[in-house]
Order: sequence, then structure tokens, then C-alpha cells
Amino acid sequence: MSATHSPSIIFSAAPPTIEDIAAVARRHARIEISAEVEARIVAARAVVDRYTANDLPVYGLTTGLGAGVDTRLATEDLVAFQMRVPQARAVGVGQPLVQESVRAMMAVRAAGMAAGGSGVSLKVFHGLIAAINASVHPVVPSLGSIGAADLAPLAHMSRGLLGFGEIELGGEVLPAAVALERAGLKPLELAPKDGHALVVANSLSIGLACLALEEIERLFDWSLKAIAVNFEAFRANVSVFDDRALAARPAFGQRRVAAQLMELLSGSSLLAADAARRLQDPLSYRCTPQVWGALRHAIDEARQATEIELVSSGDNPVVIASEGVILSHGNFDMTAFVLAWERLGQAMAHCAAGTAYRIMKIMSPAMSDLPRFLTAMGQSRTGFATVQKTVSAMEAEIRHLAMPVSLSPIPVADGVEDQASMAPSVLAKTQAIVERLRYLTAIELIASVQAVELRGVSGELGKGSAEAHAFVRTHVPALEEDRAQGPDFATIAALIGLGPQ
Repeated sequence: MSATHSPSIIFSAAPPTIEDIAAVARRHARIEISAEVEARIVAARAVVDRYTANDLPVYGLTTGLGAGVDTRLATEDLVAFQMRVPQARAVGVGQPLVQESVRAMMAVRAAGMAAGGSGVSLKVFHGLIAAINASVHPVVPSLGSIGAADLAPLAHMSRGLLGFGEIELGGEVLPAAVALERAGLKPLELAPKDGHALVVANSLSIGLACLALEEIERLFDWSLKAIAVNFEAFRANVSVFDDRALAARPAFGQRRVAAQLMELLSGSSLLAADAARRLQDPLSYRCTPQVWGALRHAIDEARQATEIELVSSGDNPVVIASEGVILSHGNFDMTAFVLAWERLGQAMAHCAAGTAYRIMKIMSPAMSDLPRFLTAMGQSRTGFATVQKTVSAMEAEIRHLAMPVSLSPIPVADGVEDQASMAPSVLAKTQAIVERLRYLTAIELIASVQAVELRGVSGELGKGSAEAHAFVRTHVPALEEDRAQGPDFATIAALIGLGPQ
């Protein structure tokens, strides 16, 4: 974590963006609240107070939750019930979420409250913002949400801010009450509906999506650079990037990707009419615009689905302040969101396969006309041979992770909650796919740079591929005598990731 802060993120008339959430989570940008947002929260809270005063039936306000919706709460029990809500739902298990995931979840919950539909009290809203800005991070187990609101993770978050459980502060895990006092904060004081408002959202899923999109966008760009260098080394036919052919069947994203690759290859000797070794290359080369175009489209769709969730009130019930009503609904359901993310995972799996196939082919003399396993020292040296095992393992694991997990889990809450999206699990496996695809991209970069040099065309590269070549050689020397290459792959994978925050 950097010791300096990014400029403040202001929650105002313009809702926060995916990039805003990532800045708060990863770069500790501070959140500021506009008067307009405060007025929005006060207006919604007035509706809650009126319903409370009139003892009107409202889910989670004057009734129990889940199967307990048929139980009316006594007036004298309303506040105590809100204190029990996060305690009873703090049922998460597993390793704690990393700090950036906790911060993203907290920032997304604050953004949802700022949208004006939660009915949270202004005091609790400000308390959540203060905790984020003070870098107070409740310890939150990573497992236990089925994606029908991330109840368990948000309950652990809320419990910490109430002074129970544990909080990470300045790299030290402390009893929550001690951490709050050290940070100069007081435990949250809940009013009717506040406990429910804190937990009834999909904030973990949306926060993880914001973080994943930042990683995926960067990985996508580096993947295209690796492809460009591989094309140079393989001497692949660039007619596959010709916009006239792609326009004949303009499938999602393919023309955009081809244009980016041609820009990376600008100035390359590969663009000469007789540079290609074959009329038609293997499909992992020839179909690059189509496969990576599908990935580009899937990224854009996942971004759109995430933006909808981020700027909206998914709270159930939702307060419509302009009409003075509180309505029960199912807007917390994440089916459309998780379908977009499942599709993105499958698109990355297709790209992982293409990346793996190109790596294998550039090492094969029969396919590339280059020395076997990219060693110039003869077959008494291993070269990149055993790297193929790492490539195979990464591709197989990605293919497994791309299998759908979002079909509904078993019914809970006495059968009342009989459908859910498994959104946190979808995002968790997406993160695992990204990690493995980053390693595959690093391997393709390193192997392709070696192949370019063995081909003798390192001085004839396009602008983008030349920059990628120089980048790799700045950090990884050419492979001559056999050496451990795992550290090389780890170095490049880390550098093409987001880097230290």
C-alpha cells in the first residue's frame, strides 16, 4: 500500500465509477460526501421514520427476516433486533478476505447507500465512510455467501464496526473495540433498519467485480502485446487482420482487436507482402481477432452489468423517497450479473487455450522452423521444454474454473430463499482465472521474445512488439544455458499485473 493517498472520490450527483471503487480499495483514495447525497439519505430516512412511527409492516424494520417475515417485532425490540441482524448472520468461514477486497466491499456498500434507497440513518452512513477513510478493515471470512445479498461478509464487516470480532488496522489484527478506539472512531450506533441496511446488499460481489475489471483490462492489453510478438516470431500471416475480411462478418469485437494488433505491428517487416511463411496458419493464430474479440465483448458486457449494480439501490425493501413508500422486491437477484461474469470466464478460457497452443507451436520445429524448445545450444539443453508442463497445467485449470457455478444452490430459510446466484463464488473463480491467464501471457511474452531473437528479426519489429521485446529483456535475459525459469515468469507476471499498490 502506498503511503500517499489518491485524490478524494466524491459521492455526489454523479454516482461513483468502477475506477473510483478500485481507487478506494487499492490506492486508499478518500471518500467525500456531497450535500446532495446527504439530502437523499435524509429524505429516505424520513420515510423509514414515518413507517416506524405508524408501526406499518416493513420487512426487516417491523418484521423478522427470511422465514421470520411472518413475525411482527415489538416496538421496544426494534433497535435490539437491528443489533442482532449482523450478529446472527456472521456465519462466514474460511480464510479472511484480503484488504483490498474488504475495502471494495465497504466502498460499494457506501455507494449503494448513497443511491438513496437503503433508508439508512445518516449517522451510520457517515460511520461507514469514516471507517473506510481511517483504513479500518474488519476481518471478514471469504466463504459463506450464496449471492442473494452477501449477508455473511457484510455481517462480519458490520459486526466489526459495532465493536465485535476483529479489525485489521495498520497491518495489525486487533480486537474490534481496540482498533476502533485507536483509529479515533466509536462503534456504530444503530437505529431501526440500520442493521438490515448494512447487510442487505451484494457489495462483496460488486466490489470484487470492480477490482477484477481493473486487472482484466490491463491483462487484455498485455495479451495483445504477447500475440503481436508471437506473430513476429512465427512469421504468421497478417491477412487475418485485414478489415475487409473482418467486415464481411463483423462479429463482436473482432475488428477492434485486429485494429489494435495492426497498431502494435506498425512498422514491422512482417507487414511486407512476402513475409508470412504460410498462406494459412493454425487456428490459434488465424482466429486471434475472433477469439480475442469475443473476450473484448465479454469484458464490456461484464463492465455494463457491474455498473448497473454499482449505481443502483439493490436493497430489499427499497425506499422510494419521492413517493414516500417502501417496497419489497427481488432486485437483489444477481442472475443477469453472474451470467455476464460466467461468460467472461469462458471467454478467458478460450483465450487461454489459444495462448497455450501458440506457445506450444512456436517451440515446435515442424510448425515454426525454429530450434526445438527455443534453445540455440542443441538438444543437450532443455530450453523451454518443461515450460510446456506449466502451460498445460495453467490452461487445464482455467478450463476447469470456467465451468458454471452460478446455478442455484439448495434452498435455505425454510424454503423461502429457494434461488440464488452464487455471485461471490463466480467472482472468486474469475480472479483465479485471471491469475493463471496472467502467467500464460507472461510465458508467451518471454518465449516469443526468445523466438524473435532466434529468428533474427529483433531489429525489424513493429512499434508495439518492439516495446514489448525491450520490456521483457529489461527484466529477463535470453535463455542460453539452462536455468530456473519460474522466477522469470513470476517477474513478468507481476510486472504486467497491477504492481504494488
